[in-house]
Amino acid sequence: MSRRRRSIWDIFDDMFREFDELFREFEEELHRRFESTFTERLWKEGPYIYGFSITIGPDGRPVIREFGNVKRIGPGGRPKITEEWEPLIDVLEDENYVTVVAEMPGVNKEDIKVRVKDNTLIISAKGPNRKYYKEVPLPTKVKVESAKASYRNGVLEVKLEKVEKKKEEGVEIKIE
Repeated sequence: MSRRRRSIWDIFDDMFREFDELFREFEEELHRRFESTFTERLWKEGPYIYGFSITIGPDGRPVIREFGNVKRIGPGGRPKITEEWEPLIDVLEDENYVTVVAEMPGVNKEDIKVRVKDNTLIISAKGPNRKYYKEVPLPTKVKVESAKASYRNGVLEVKLEKVEKKKEEGVEIKIE
């Protein structure tokens, strides 16, 4: 009986098959552990919502506003997941009014509370499936008693009259 001698390629094939099998088993175990850990945590804390918007401020610098329920703790810190979501906010200003627009889907008008304290607009909502909370610093002093709020299609709009309106500077000269 002649015995076939194994070539170096046969040895490499066997070795790679073994490596392939080990990596496949490792990947399956890792996937199982990740799924169980992630699913447990997601059901306890989730869902995870994080986003940001970037606009250019009146001084030409970018203004970054974050929203969602993931809060940054600090450099090197782990993020914190909160029950309350921060809504996406836009603060618009013209010569007479400050308008704050907040995207808050999933709640009813009756669930929303809006108040002003120390030149900060505080928005909160507790719906059956969602909770929102955001403190918005106002760019100028406002007349709280003149505030008007409306909520349509998941968007809250709060309009506040400014205490001091912009005055035209200088004296107008008539043209003849």
